[in-house]
Amino acid sequence: MNFYITSGTSDFMEKLITKFKKEAMYILYGIGETLLLHETEKKTVFQTPRKYEVIGKRNEIEQTGFFVLHHIPISDEGRPVFERYFLERIQGIEKKPGFIAFRLLRPKKSETYIFLSQWTSKNSYEVWVKSSPIMNALGSETVGVKKDNIFNAAIYTTTYSGVRPEKKDEKVPSNK
Repeated sequence: MNFYITSGTSDFMEKLITKFKKEAMYILYGIGETLLLHETEKKTVFQTPRKYEVIGKRNEIEQTGFFVLHHIPISDEGRPVFERYFLERIQGIEKKPGFIAFRLLRPKKSETYIFLSQWTSKNSYEVWVKSSPIMNALGSETVGVKKDNIFNAAIYTTTYSGVRPEKKDEKVPSNK
């Protein structure tokens, strides 16, 4: 499964989602940034996307809730260790209160993986993080080898809403 990400203005992203109604696309609204996600077996309709392969998945993404993207720069030699470790330890996330969906995305042309998770609320995500061994281990030396051999840089996190902030009472167009 291919996964593409592009960014732009909210209005432009909403026009794209309306234009390509049959595609599985989702708008994520952040502070100063709007992302459009496209999940497909085919090529994307985006002109200049960031390209990923889905290597871990639970449930379908919905146009609602709280999204968290962990950007995880992994060295070439660290990829197999990271993927195995992460996928083994993320088991059971779907049973956590407030969980909606997740994707582990392997980059096609960069070193930065993305762990995307979707929750009903920010609070649900924060409760999970406090009890999650995988979240506690990321960035530590418990991933299997010293972190210098796996991580190329610091992990950083971005958060988004599935609902446009100015229009919280309105549903965003969905392509499902």
